[in-house]
Amino acid sequence: MVRALGLLLVASLLVVAAPAAPSPAGAPAQTVAQSVVQRGPASVTLEGRGYGHGRGMSQYGAQGAASERGKTHRQILRFYYPGLAFGTAGGTIRVLITADSDGDVVVGARRRLAVRSVGSDERFPLTSKGAKRWRITPIDGGSSSRVWVLRSGWKKVRDLPGAAQFEAGGRPIELFTPAGAVRYRGALRSAGPGSDRATVNVLDLDPYLRGVVPREVPALWHPEAVRAQSIAARTYAAYERAFTDRGHFDVYDTTQSQVYGGRTAEHPASDDAVRATAGVVLTDDGEPAFTQFSSSNGGWTVAGTLRYQVAKEDVWDPWAGNPNRTWTTTVAATAIERAYPAIGDFRRLRVVERDGHGAWNGRALRVRVVGARASRTVDATDLRVALGLKSTWFRQA
Repeated sequence: MVRALGLLLVASLLVVAAPAAPSPAGAPAQTVAQSVVQRGPASVTLEGRGYGHGRGMSQYGAQGAASERGKTHRQILRFYYPGLAFGTAGGTIRVLITADSDGDVVVGARRRLAVRSVGSDERFPLTSKGAKRWRITPIDGGSSSRVWVLRSGWKKVRDLPGAAQFEAGGRPIELFTPAGAVRYRGALRSAGPGSDRATVNVLDLDPYLRGVVPREVPALWHPEAVRAQSIAARTYAAYERAFTDRGHFDVYDTTQSQVYGGRTAEHPASDDAVRATAGVVLTDDGEPAFTQFSSSNGGWTVAGTLRYQVAKEDVWDPWAGNPNRTWTTTVAATAIERAYPAIGDFRRLRVVERDGHGAWNGRALRVRVVGARASRTVDATDLRVALGLKSTWFRQA
């Protein structure tokens, strides 16, 4: 951040010449010209509404609808995704385990553990006495897989064609990653292009949901709200599986898709919600819909590009138990200058376009970032990400 260092000396001139007559008595002393550089504000305080993009279902709105208004999960879903039908979906889904980034798959020894070649479908039980862990690594440029066992040290067991996976007849398997150990249902696969392998959890759709729902909403929320979340999350996963092509996986285990914590994250209350809605999804013309959701919309849903993504007032979202219905934050000028270094010393933010829905004429669409050297007009969503704001519905306090 550009800051003045106090008084800037603009001119100071000493003339050395022949002796001259002294100044008349009482004449003012010579002054030094000075200039002060004006400083911008050290921070800006913003007040806002909602948390997230605001499209589709508000999670806090669903909780408010169920707990305060007595709405069912189907009524909640019909409000947030108007015009969609209820259908079913099943099958398996492939989840990229982003925390396991070291190129191999390491699991704990357990009963009924086996390794399977994905290419040839050969399956081998792993029952080595004294085994502590098992490991798959890519070999031959990724065209084959090598299986290892850990006792006192790692020892090669066998090579298999193509990708390979650990499985235990549906029982959870403990995966060891650089971030720690997590248990997963289904199979843990070493897969990916060439030798650039990743860990992928392959399991049925509803067991996957058991590791998603309690990471997206509190499992002990009103059962109807948790059921609404179960259907929205199941539909979202089915949509990504059907309409994205990520090669060796379908969905991420982060907010790039939806948060997934495996068997370790499961909770009996959210398990009940998954079972109560088993297989149910929302469909658009017979296909899974793009059921986006976010924490809170602040009182208005946000329009998207799809016919069921509409902007309308939401009286369920701003209930007293929603901590994100309003918020205030102070952003340091240095953070703005790091995000937009071309502006120089930060001066102010000015919203130049809003969506027209709700208080303050709605969410910001474009914002002018004004600095001493330059100004930039930026997309409000980009600004939100750059400054870590909860939403684009904000104004200066």
